[in-house]
Amino acid sequence: MKILSKILPLLLLFITSSFFSSQAQVGASNQESFTSIIISQTGLDFVKDLLITKAISSIIPLALPKIERAVKIPILGNVRMVLSNITIYNIDVLSSYVKPGDTGVVFVASGTTCNLSANWFYEYTTWLLPIQISDHGIASVQVEGMQVGLTLGLETQEGTLKLSLVDCGCYVKDISIKLDGGASWLYQGMINAFEEQIVSAVENAITKKLKEGISKLDSLLQSLPKEIPVDDHASLNITFVDNPLLTSSSIEFDINGLFTARKKASIPNYYNSNLQPPVFCSDQSKMLGISLDEAVLNSASALYYDAEFMQWTVDKVPDQSLLNTAGWRFIIPQLYRKYPNDDMNLNISLSSPPVIRVAEDNIDATVHADLIIDVLESGEVIPVACISLVIHGSCSVKILRNNLGGSVKLNGFTMSLTWSKIGKLRLYLIQPVVWAVIQTVFLPYVNAHLGQGFPLPIIHGFTVKSAEIICSSSKITVCSDVAYADSDNLNQLFIPFSNRYT
Repeated sequence: MKILSKILPLLLLFITSSFFSSQAQVGASNQESFTSIIISQTGLDFVKDLLITKAISSIIPLALPKIERAVKIPILGNVRMVLSNITIYNIDVLSSYVKPGDTGVVFVASGTTCNLSANWFYEYTTWLLPIQISDHGIASVQVEGMQVGLTLGLETQEGTLKLSLVDCGCYVKDISIKLDGGASWLYQGMINAFEEQIVSAVENAITKKLKEGISKLDSLLQSLPKEIPVDDHASLNITFVDNPLLTSSSIEFDINGLFTARKKASIPNYYNSNLQPPVFCSDQSKMLGISLDEAVLNSASALYYDAEFMQWTVDKVPDQSLLNTAGWRFIIPQLYRKYPNDDMNLNISLSSPPVIRVAEDNIDATVHADLIIDVLESGEVIPVACISLVIHGSCSVKILRNNLGGSVKLNGFTMSLTWSKIGKLRLYLIQPVVWAVIQTVFLPYVNAHLGQGFPLPIIHGFTVKSAEIICSSSKITVCSDVAYADSDNLNQLFIPFSNRYT
């Protein structure tokens, strides 16, 4: 039904678009929590307003069953009155609120008005006359003071979020009926006898729609994937852990939150435990905050390292003379003497995943790499030396649409000779060349990919705006407002991030 495609993305915003704070454990399984999600009252109110608007537009027009009454008048005859084609065509909500509590999340819409249209029919038969007397026309119905409420229970079941309807109801305070057409003035008094039946029909229809919607919404939540694809190699694990914690002004969820290999290869734990308290936005008026622990970033680093994506062959540099032994004749004379005027390659491969550390207003990255000098002679690749590098860099981050992007700046590096087939090397002479290679080849390549960014866990249809980035001990927090773009296509909710942000 249409209402589900409207409500589901709004409800899922509760689940994946707020405060993220890691609770990483070394050697953790998929059943441990690396991310806590806290939804503030401001975020709940924002989603509540969207949910009500979309739910109303999906419900109306809502058809009600035909109402019929027959009255037998002694001696005079029989009177039959019918209201048919009864349709709710407009609903206006005066006020509403959402409140989490011990029993669940309570949604209440009060002061609601409701407009209905209908056809009326009147028929009178009597044994005194051999004919029937009938009349018909249209009716307009105004419902006022309607209150609609429901309480939703939330719990984790086998790694997914289960939604249950704890309580649901609809109450109509007042109703007025106006007839048009025929001799409507004559029947107005009699038609008022339908008020209780119309009230009951409205209350039952609204309640039934809510129950059907919640039931099907729960089925859809149960069928949602536990991983969101990032690209062909990585997914984001969104398995729920533990039951949600409801307070008087927030809802907290725990999910795994780490990057995992789509091929289910074993990924070493290159990230450390950090049991730091969550970081909250300094501007409490922001609708949401997404606080990513460095463990999440390091899980991505470990994944792509394990997938052997961190290896490069450098065969083009701005100063191409550096890729010929003649350019090294004063730096490594023995290399030029043994391989005069031969072309070269520089192979860079990481010996371990990059380690990312987030501190107060600063992000540091440490990269351990091996630089192998290859000589190309007669179509053969000859490795002649290997230099180990420890590269230190600082990172800056920025928001690109719904992506967290950034760049790396070189702070410095150290070098040590691992092995050599051409004798001892004077590393202080090689250092400027390595510096140039890192600055002009390695960093531009890395920054080109980091500039595209990695997706924030934002549901399709929502966009962050006016974002502020805060770096604190072990966490990067994005505080922002959100905008919502309507989307009727439920299948678009979990399209791969790699397709969504290119």
